[in-house]
Amino acid sequence: MPVDPSAVATWANLVTIARMFIAPVMFLVIPDDGRGSWLAVTVWFFLCASDGIDGFLARRHGSTTFGAFVDPLADKFLVLVAMMTLIDIEVFWWLPVAIIFARELAMSLYRVAVGAKGISVPASKVAKVKTLTQQFSVAFAVAPLTVIDATWLWKGLLWLSVVLAIISFGQYMWRAHRHNEVERMVHAS
Repeated sequence: MPVDPSAVATWANLVTIARMFIAPVMFLVIPDDGRGSWLAVTVWFFLCASDGIDGFLARRHGSTTFGAFVDPLADKFLVLVAMMTLIDIEVFWWLPVAIIFARELAMSLYRVAVGAKGISVPASKVAKVKTLTQQFSVAFAVAPLTVIDATWLWKGLLWLSVVLAIISFGQYMWRAHRHNEVERMVHAS
């Protein structure tokens, strides 16, 4: 039975909220010696996989306005908690993470502003690839086999995610601009 789009208490939303509450565990399992940890990789895998689970549940039972708003926030929170931890132990450089953080903050504020008008902004395909790229960057930066011996891999993915973050933000702003132009033309006629 499909859920009401205005519902908050759904299985998909429960998984999303749980992911946000479990995300700080990454602070605890990433070792501060910068050598990586299989426990961190495992926790990271399950946190990232939960995004697929809530997406599956939302597609199967129906998505909600709340879920469309909270799921991208959970993704941002999850990735940024891990990235901030990696900055703290001097694995990640602060600059790419600062760019990603600024984009995520701007996008979240945009979603809140248009959400107040009843407009939902689901994640675009480029934004989904950006999130996946960020998740892989963190995964390879906490994995014992790649954190030291394949820095090119996770650093490359981190910078690729910066490029995708900028592109996807530009796409959202372009769509908003086009939407505003169409509304002005409709109201002018």
